Amino acid sequence: MPHTNLPKDPVILVSFINTQLRDNYESFDAFCANYAAEKEELIENLLDYGYHYDPKKNQFLSR
Repeated sequence: MPHTNLPKDPVILVSFINTQLRDNYESFDAFCANYAAEKEELIENLLDYGYHYDPKKNQFLSR
């Protein structure tokens, strides 16, 4: 993950992202643009830990 301010722990990361999406961003694309994060890299990384992105809910969910 290129942005050093994002949490490294996957559980904390997904919680942080979901909170940001809920409170501040209409889309995951907007979140990634603001944090200079690689969208596909984040999605793949969190998928490895059992989380997938649901664009309709605009949040990551556990499988």
